[in-house]
Amino acid sequence: MTAPKALDTPYDQPRIFGSAYRTATIGILLVITLIAFEGMSVSVVMPVISQQLDALDLYGLSFSAFLIASLFANVVSGLWSDRRGYTMPFLLGVVLFVVGMGLAGAASTKVLFLAARGVQGLGAGCTIVAVYVMIARVYPADVRPKVFAGLSAAWVVPAMVGPAVAGFVADTLGWRWVFFGIIPLVVPALVMLVPALNKPAHEPNASHASEDSGESSESRTSEHAGASHASGDTGSADLPDLPGSSGSSGAGGGSVEGARSRPFAMTVAATAAAGGAGVLLYGVDKLHVSPVPSAAAVLVGLACLGYGLAKLLPPGALRFSRGLPTTIMMRGLFSAAFFGVNSFIPLALQQVKSFGPTAAGIALTTGALGWSTGSYLQSRRSVEPHRRIRMGAACVMAGVLLGLLSVLPGVTGWVAVPAWIVAGFGMGTGMTTVSVTALKQSPVNEQGANSAALSVTDMLGSALAVGVGGALINVIGHSPGMIARGFVVICCLMSAISLGATLLASRTRSG
Repeated sequence: MTAPKALDTPYDQPRIFGSAYRTATIGILLVITLIAFEGMSVSVVMPVISQQLDALDLYGLSFSAFLIASLFANVVSGLWSDRRGYTMPFLLGVVLFVVGMGLAGAASTKVLFLAARGVQGLGAGCTIVAVYVMIARVYPADVRPKVFAGLSAAWVVPAMVGPAVAGFVADTLGWRWVFFGIIPLVVPALVMLVPALNKPAHEPNASHASEDSGESSESRTSEHAGASHASGDTGSADLPDLPGSSGSSGAGGGSVEGARSRPFAMTVAATAAAGGAGVLLYGVDKLHVSPVPSAAAVLVGLACLGYGLAKLLPPGALRFSRGLPTTIMMRGLFSAAFFGVNSFIPLALQQVKSFGPTAAGIALTTGALGWSTGSYLQSRRSVEPHRRIRMGAACVMAGVLLGLLSVLPGVTGWVAVPAWIVAGFGMGTGMTTVSVTALKQSPVNEQGANSAALSVTDMLGSALAVGVGGALINVIGHSPGMIARGFVVICCLMSAISLGATLLASRTRSG
């Protein structure tokens, strides 16, 4: 007969910066911070890059290439991590990210720069998902919330200081150092993560096994991993989206049925969605040059995109069915309306109002401040979720329409600052509420898959909106006056999308 365990022995919860996890925690936070800094900084230096590489015609596609590649890498890296462990996906992701940064910094032509952006996207997508799986398998369950809180800060800080810092670097050292400067910082992060990469999955403490009964399911969420934060979702309340923070199956919950439970089907769907989005944007961009073949490309792209999304999203999502399907789609509408304008603010301010990169970066920083404020306040309000979503969409629309004024003659470009605070506040309020609501509406056995679906609509919404915006700039013209006109058209289009989100918000209610 074995001796009973001492019930009065206090449990000393591990600390994420304690001796056991310090180097892994710092390494993870540094990797995410570097990826976030790159994502937040590119917008500021893109106008300068476009000028020097004669790449204004690829302005929108440079953002879309990163996002579409990340979408594909998210799904593949999650499946790979689930079946073979996170080590190889992580290392491959870091290598691709560094190679992409080096190629972007050294790019002498716009085609090479566009390719570099795609490589960066593949690297970032692989790395972020692998990091989340690493957290799920290395840290005890009761410590993970603290790690995810640290990840939230790792996105918030670059969002607040990244644009201004990137602008300063571009003004003083040149835009290439915005990419080159990140590469050396990857080395210490890798060194610190070596023990974690060789560490077996955490075995739950026997005395806490009942509290961690979802451990195996948490480690399986990598199959449905997403990277919602890649688009800048920094609200702490959004942490349930992170792979490893919610199970893809639960006690008695079974597993996800249909295509979203099959690895090969998921890979094919991700390929179709990513490839379809790329072909669609290419066709849209070239419609004014060669209408017939471009129209054919648009149709092919739409067909592939529709096929992929039908497999990656829950049933009824493309029809905006009431409840969860509309909640999932709202994520894409928010991202499209906000980032469809956000990416072009530096271009408009620098080309039309003669701002420098540093000054243009300040305008984007204010958006991050509004976002964080909105995310914080929405978590302390008792208003019904669909009303918070509606308010968030209305704020985004108001901010976009106010930002439109920044390129008009006789109006200071600094009006973009209060405009983007309002829009950012709307994103913090709406996006975070959408994320939390989606998980509340999801059966336990589908939380992982629906978290991934949120990421799919998030990245595709941003990629398609920015790509279409770039095509509009190309059609209207590249002179300062034409860019101002194109920015106005983009703002009107994105405000229409946010108006649609405002009207559809009531459909996020179940029943």
